[in-house]
Amino acid sequence: MKLRADHDQIREQLTAMDADHIGGVTQADTYYDAPDREFAETDEAFRVRHETDHGEEGRDSGHSGGDSNERVLLTYKGPLVDDTSKTREEAETRVAEEAELRAILAGLGYEPAATVYKERDRYEVGDCRVTLDRVDEVGEFVEVEHHDPVAETEIETAREAVTDLLVELGLDPRNSIQTSYLGLVLAAQ
Repeated sequence: MKLRADHDQIREQLTAMDADHIGGVTQADTYYDAPDREFAETDEAFRVRHETDHGEEGRDSGHSGGDSNERVLLTYKGPLVDDTSKTREEAETRVAEEAELRAILAGLGYEPAATVYKERDRYEVGDCRVTLDRVDEVGEFVEVEHHDPVAETEIETAREAVTDLLVELGLDPRNSIQTSYLGLVLAAQ
């Protein structure tokens, strides 16, 4: 679940809860339009993420060794599977050569639609991850998600854990935003 939130207030709450700070990243997410369908109409997303660690190098985001603090990820997000949260099917893989990937996408007819820039600061609390996002053009947000992927039959339990944590952080889960950062950025332009 994602909400607008003041980061200073949330950091104070996380400190009081003895949350584990797991580092931060800078991300540039370039979303692509497909040649065969409109992702906005199908509620899907396809992106290339260029990510750079700061803080506690490489402890998060699937960093799989090596001493580089940068990585490129290719991600497909399917339609929402839940009306209350932003739960989706997602597939993601690390990419070795960003320029070659972009050339492949261009060759297949995928065109960049927009790029979303954000700074993320991440914490863990129990089974949940709390991410403080500062998104260019649209402001500050907090995202709380269940740490591990869950089966469709466990979505309700995971949503309850997320909702309980939001309340503990002093936030109202009813103010959850379903619109993606891409959608928010495009609406702000």
